[in-house]
Amino acid sequence: MATKKSGVYDAILKQINAEMYSAYLYLQFSADANAMKWNGAAAWLRAHAAEEMTHATRFYDYLIRKGVDVKFDAIEKPATGAKDLLEIFKAVYGHEIKVTAMINKIMETAVAEKDYAAIAELQWFVTEQVEEEETVRDIVDMLEKAGKSPEALLFIDSRLGSQKE
Repeated sequence: MATKKSGVYDAILKQINAEMYSAYLYLQFSADANAMKWNGAAAWLRAHAAEEMTHATRFYDYLIRKGVDVKFDAIEKPATGAKDLLEIFKAVYGHEIKVTAMINKIMETAVAEKDYAAIAELQWFVTEQVEEEETVRDIVDMLEKAGKSPEALLFIDSRLGSQKE
């Protein structure tokens, strides 16, 4: 167990829950895309769900190394019912922006507490979020340009299936 109370540790525990929710959300979006027969997008979203679990595990491992007594909260049920790929990926983009804000808040807490080990660990997540936002923003841009063009949407779906992230 951690020897002192830490706002950073509490925030990271909440972030583990948020990362697991992200995985759950993206898996739901994968199921939605599968139901729409967008198999490439579904594969990309499923792979992204797995990546979110690795983020949760990375935070978990950090807390364990620091001797923190890890206790999990319930994971919220994800939204469902997207009508098309653009709606799914706009929701993913909005969610990534929210996650970025959460990571930044943890970093602010780590800086305020002068927790240099946490700052070093969190830097990876700060950099990762830049990549996450850019990747999903690019997908949203492609889908917006494609509009309702079946050919363009099929091309994007195929591209997503080959990337998977």
